[in-house]
Amino acid sequence: MAKCEVCGKATTFGHNRSFSLRATNRSFRPNLQRVMVMVNGHKTHKVMCAKCIRTMVKSA
Repeated sequence: MAKCEVCGKATTFGHNRSFSLRATNRSFRPNLQRVMVMVNGHKTHKVMCAKCIRTMVKSA
């Protein structure tokens, strides 16, 4: 579910770094939004990241 249907961007993992440089696990989640998109003349819902939505608006 947590994946962009256009570019495939998904959750990645890394570390929080405190002032003492202790590393604790964290996740980087993409900014996913459910949008209505015209595909072959039909309206469909897609889960897209904000970057893909912006690119789609620019090209339209």
